Amino acid sequence: MKNLLLRIAYWALMIGLGVFVFSHTGRASAAGMGFDEARHLLNRAGFGASPGEIAQYAQLPREQAVERLLRPSHTAALQPAPAWVNEAMTPPRELRAAGEEARKAFQQEQVRRGFELRGWWLAGMVATPSPLLERMTLFWHNHFVSSQQKVRYVQLMYRQNLMLRQHALGNFSALLHAASKDPAMIVYLDSASNRKGQPNENFAREVMELFTLGEGQYGETDVREAARAFTGWSIEPDTGTYRWRPFLHDEGTKTVLGRSGNFDGDAVLDILLARPATAEFITRKLWREFVSPDPDEREVGRIASRFRDSGYDIRTALRWLLLSPSFWSAEARGSLIKSPVDLVVGTLRSFQFETGDALPFALVTAGLGQNLFAPPNVKGWPGGEAWINSSSLLARKQFLERLFRAEEMPLMAGAADSRMRDFSRVKGQGQLGPQGRERFARALTDIRFDSTAWFRDLGDYAPLARRAVLATEPANEARALPAGALGREWLRQLVLDPAYQLK
Repeated sequence: MKNLLLRIAYWALMIGLGVFVFSHTGRASAAGMGFDEARHLLNRAGFGASPGEIAQYAQLPREQAVERLLRPSHTAALQPAPAWVNEAMTPPRELRAAGEEARKAFQQEQVRRGFELRGWWLAGMVATPSPLLERMTLFWHNHFVSSQQKVRYVQLMYRQNLMLRQHALGNFSALLHAASKDPAMIVYLDSASNRKGQPNENFAREVMELFTLGEGQYGETDVREAARAFTGWSIEPDTGTYRWRPFLHDEGTKTVLGRSGNFDGDAVLDILLARPATAEFITRKLWREFVSPDPDEREVGRIASRFRDSGYDIRTALRWLLLSPSFWSAEARGSLIKSPVDLVVGTLRSFQFETGDALPFALVTAGLGQNLFAPPNVKGWPGGEAWINSSSLLARKQFLERLFRAEEMPLMAGAADSRMRDFSRVKGQGQLGPQGRERFARALTDIRFDSTAWFRDLGDYAPLARRAVLATEPANEARALPAGALGREWLRQLVLDPAYQLK
């Protein structure tokens, strides 16, 4: 019976909910876009929004609201970084020469630091005043994929995150060049082993298929020739910084996508950027991130043209996407499934939970299938319907249940080990060590939610409380809620409804 109920909830999520959307009422004024549109924009362009944020944006016209999101007050990470990020790296040759115990200790330390780094980034997502910047940093992390599992050195993953954040709302051409020479990328796609006479085609293939052109836009000869152009890109093992090694570079003539010359890697990247397919590929991917699972190819072509004409200004592409009629259409509401990060960070932000240490929530997102700094493969997380199955839907609802009941069921530090699995099923959490497990347990006792303050912040929008939580009409569980039963339990029932999994 349980499996049947889960399947019913799943199909309600996948099929039934898409046809129900809220009526577009609750406008603050003729000039402002109103409550519903403000919530839609903030949930798509960020990670959830508090009642106060929604009310503030409701007063703005669409154009002004989008422009505010596109102009963050900062590009640097605001959360203090872990103390070890600037420590010297242990060179690979020293690791190879070390004993088995030393290598094992190094690996365990990297795992622990990886958990800490995940907590650092997730805390930044929750606290950021610039949610679109963080969302785009995550978007590019899933585009220019690298994984700690292969890179190993957590410092390199941290530096890559800073690089992605720096360019997140900047220029795609600059981002492509920077990401291609990023040390974590060089390790992940084996660029350091790509040398004259022994080309490694991994990066050349992925930069065409996954970073720029997309499938079907190049041939095997293009990959082989481009790989020759990228020879000589390497890193300095003692510092983990990029290094050009000219003696490893192939100086011969290459032919890539019909163009011939003594190209180096930067020249090949510019050839890829010159192809209209690149702007279309990126625009199509942005459409799936912000608008709907099924891009309108006519609109994609129009926006991609403007994107390319702007010299690949990322803000230009986003501005046209977020102001497109498709973005604001009734059909787009509730058409996207929340990723684990959307679910966790969005819930914490929307309801203004006090949480303290973010480590437990970083483990939750990993347990739900989105392990930051460790995408599953070079293609990244597929997203969409891949986020939801009977198992993950149950785990999502268990997380929400425990989150909204956290203060009713305080966790003692000594019981943390047995409770951990309930909060997260991520592999490797046992490697946190005694201090990490104590930190985990302490963090779970710090969770606080002031439902009275949440309803108070709605102010004049209190009659729209349900629409502050759900992107669509509730599917089943929340349909029978009494209209006057506002409170923590009322909110808990809303977030447990399958409609809460949509944005």
